[in-house]
Amino acid sequence: MFGAPNYFLTSNVAVFSTGKRGIFGYGYSTGERSMTNLVSATGIISADITGVGTERANLAACGYGGDKGIFGYGYTSTSVSMTNKVSNSGIVSTDTTGVGTARYTLAACGYGTDKGIFGYGYTTTYVSITNLVSNTGVVASNVTGVGTARNNLAACGYGGDKGIFGYGETATATYTSITNLVSNTGVVASNVTGVGTARENLAACGYGTDKGIFGYGYPGGGSWTSITNLVSNTGVVATDTTGVGTARDSLAACGYGGDKGIFGYGKSGAGGSTRVSMTNKVSNTGVVSSDTTGVGTARYNLAACGYGT
Repeated sequence: MFGAPNYFLTSNVAVFSTGKRGIFGYGYSTGERSMTNLVSATGIISADITGVGTERANLAACGYGGDKGIFGYGYTSTSVSMTNKVSNSGIVSTDTTGVGTARYTLAACGYGTDKGIFGYGYTTTYVSITNLVSNTGVVASNVTGVGTARNNLAACGYGGDKGIFGYGETATATYTSITNLVSNTGVVASNVTGVGTARENLAACGYGTDKGIFGYGYPGGGSWTSITNLVSNTGVVATDTTGVGTARDSLAACGYGGDKGIFGYGKSGAGGSTRVSMTNKVSNTGVVSSDTTGVGTARYNLAACGYGT
């Protein structure tokens, strides 16, 4: 499902489950937004915080430096590559000039305990390029892509120092469940045969300090899902777990509390017409809770990451 802009994505993800707190940011409601909503160490979402930086949607986010985060890339009226750093107190900085190919509908995750990686997405075509993020938040130039070029995927950390990209839509307009592991030095591996329901516009985050979870999304056929797929501490993706909470897509997810996760926001309803702000917490054993009443502006195609210690 692609257009310009393609408002059928979220991606966003924290560095593993590190970070005592989290942040949801940017996205689309009645237009692109830049507001943020902080997640406390107990999973409580704050009211809207006035946005900083260029309003946009279809971006990605990840952690870096062990206690900070970064939002990057996305779509305004065109593809962009600028980034916005998040301090260890949750303060978002003004735009940093973009590095690498401007694109949107990408994903991001952490690796190596204190670094991050943006990967895949759409320019004027589907791509698999990646851009590494140093432990000081510096984004590197393009690294030649590995694996199937696709967009509308998700990513999260696992194993304490590795990452995984998974699912999405390919250039043949086919939904997939393939994954690509990221080593603790930021090297992306070739495709791993997918497990679970192929879908796009899902989200992912870490939990339990060394595991991950993919959840929700759009599998096609005009209906959304709330199924999840757990990721072991060796990067093995499990079969579908029956979904909990409102089926939706184009949401975001991040870690909080050091070992838990949270899915939030997105869209549901007939034709994806309903913007939502509810959240679903993920326990430190990977169990997803029922809906928590949403806080802040209902929106979709946002991103999220962890921050703080």
